[in-house]
Amino acid sequence: MTSENGTDARRRLAVVGSGIAGLYAALLAAEAGADVVLLTKGALADSNTYFAQGGISAVLDEPAPGDTVAAHIADTLKAGAGHCNPAAVRVLCTEARRDIAGLGRFGVRFDLDDDGDPALGLEAAHSAPRILHAGGDATGAGIANALICAVLAAQATGRIRLLGHASVTALLQQGRRVTGVEFLQDGRPGSIQTDAVLLATGGAGQLFAQTTNPAVATADGLALAWRAGAAVADLEFFQFHPTCLVRPDRSRTTGGAKPDDAQDPLLISEAVRGEGAILVDAQGHRFLGAYHPDAELASRDVVSRSIALHLAALGDPNGHVYLDARAIEDARGPGFLKRRFPTITRRTREAGIDWTRELVPVAPAAHYWMGGVSTDLHGRTTVPGLFAAGEVACTGVQGANRLASNSLLEGLVFGRRAVEAFLTASADSAGSDPEACVKGRPLAAVGPCDPGSLAELARRGGSQGARGGLPFVEAHEPGEFSRDALRRLMTANAGVLRSGGLLREAGAALARWAAVVRPEAVPQAADPRTHEDANLLLAAQLLVHAARERQVSLGAHYRDDSQPADLSVGDLDEEFRMSPKASLVHD
Repeated sequence: MTSENGTDARRRLAVVGSGIAGLYAALLAAEAGADVVLLTKGALADSNTYFAQGGISAVLDEPAPGDTVAAHIADTLKAGAGHCNPAAVRVLCTEARRDIAGLGRFGVRFDLDDDGDPALGLEAAHSAPRILHAGGDATGAGIANALICAVLAAQATGRIRLLGHASVTALLQQGRRVTGVEFLQDGRPGSIQTDAVLLATGGAGQLFAQTTNPAVATADGLALAWRAGAAVADLEFFQFHPTCLVRPDRSRTTGGAKPDDAQDPLLISEAVRGEGAILVDAQGHRFLGAYHPDAELASRDVVSRSIALHLAALGDPNGHVYLDARAIEDARGPGFLKRRFPTITRRTREAGIDWTRELVPVAPAAHYWMGGVSTDLHGRTTVPGLFAAGEVACTGVQGANRLASNSLLEGLVFGRRAVEAFLTASADSAGSDPEACVKGRPLAAVGPCDPGSLAELARRGGSQGARGGLPFVEAHEPGEFSRDALRRLMTANAGVLRSGGLLREAGAALARWAAVVRPEAVPQAADPRTHEDANLLLAAQLLVHAARERQVSLGAHYRDDSQPADLSVGDLDEEFRMSPKASLVHD
């Protein structure tokens, strides 16, 4: 690019979000000489990354004995239930060591063993120890703090412009091409013209009553991309972490004692089960072995579903089970849990639980959305000038169920690849081919939708046609829309266990709310919470639509009115090539 006075002008990139994908991408782009604007709707530390405990997976130059990149690929594909994009998985696992080294350049330091080598842990569904940790069970905080310090240093030298407490409300466009963002900062509107926008806004745990996500996880990036015309995919696959602390001072009902954003979730990392903790019911019975041979070390979707099924069998679907970590302390010696899991030890004590001597009440909680904005292997969406990376994106890496500790890695690898694509793209380059975004995996994609068609969907409760839809179903009056009511509905009807009837009822209730709230349009409001509510309602509609279209159970999507598909990966490919895709398309 050339400025008016003939000098070279730097291409400008707006990065929206301050989790691992956004921070790392902003730093790399600035390092390469781009003009970078980083927007975050809260403080820099307000992200899912900051609260991540388990670690980050990678096969290093000197891996654990017997571990290989091929094994990491195989584990990821297996956890994804045959629904992954193999090309994306190969990129993720092959390039992992490159970006782990990249973190080191920005001050991230991982835990070492007694010999001074990386201390590699084992987690559920991994075939070998390959999990890096920072600060024991505070990996996300360790990574985020280092990257935040690097961003602040770049801000001080003018290499990154930082806009905090700035909620992006819309993407600016010329024709289809994204040319900037509109935002609210301290109640005042603003806008920035850019050459491209990278969405790194995370997920949408606030769709559900119990979640491991912070309050900022409200589907903002998904809604921004959808309204701009981008394709989205795999929205039926929402991972529930099986062991989230149920606090003694709050109700386990979906209403909860703490409404809306006053939640204070504590994820109990599956690394605890990797060390030997077990799950028992209220009678002290270890039950998981009856549901899966891997018991506590089965993949997340299996453990969450087994807990939900067991509670339903006991007649207490809104109840909880217990995590028993006492045997770890007995076997490894006094003080081991505090040394290995200092954050969990402190937080459980704050909740009045001494987990070295007591059982910890836990239940499944909304944790990670495998679906998102469709991208190719370079973070490009179907809209020119718009990139996405991290949880907001759907690269196909996670498939139907994310392998533990692959989320931070995905944010790194594809955040970096998006920056590389931005730096090498011409100013008038097109967006990614929609087929390229999903090539290589059997995908029921939900495409973009213009305001008129989604509004019509909301008014009619959907129609059954060639493109798929939401048939109108009479349901109990859902009452007035509120975020808390939305969470209760989604938890009860579209959570760990689903059925056609529950999903139809949810679709009808969402349609009635949407006819009033109009989530397909950008709200004309100066309150960021109003925008978040619209984004959540839109995301709920899209999730329920996708869940209704996929009538077989697969991975994290479980319908108790169907049986899991008893098919090989090849059979799955053939089945989904022949079946109609669930899509809503621009006119």
